[in-house]
Amino acid sequence: MNASSIDKQFTQQFRGYRLTTAEVIYHLPDHPSLLQTFIWQTMDIAPSFPSVRKFLLHWEKNLEGKLHSAKIMSASLIKPSEFRRVDQEWLLH
Repeated sequence: MNASSIDKQFTQQFRGYRLTTAEVIYHLPDHPSLLQTFIWQTMDIAPSFPSVRKFLLHWEKNLEGKLHSAKIMSASLIKPSEFRRVDQEWLLH
């Protein structure tokens, strides 16, 4: 990865993009009774997920394996820092 792609991903996170994983389950074209899993990750905007929707529409129109289901998961990478209160403090020398 070069520096410009890292900067692009970092700035996307400030605009609401999240790391999004799509688990796509589809029927094998030659054996429709068998299911196969495909995992795909991208940066996308929750809850509308325009990139994942575009990807799934492309799949339905251009690939032979009929979609069975898709599970979409996302997580924000930049979060407020967690605060934990300290109950005790010890001083050593």
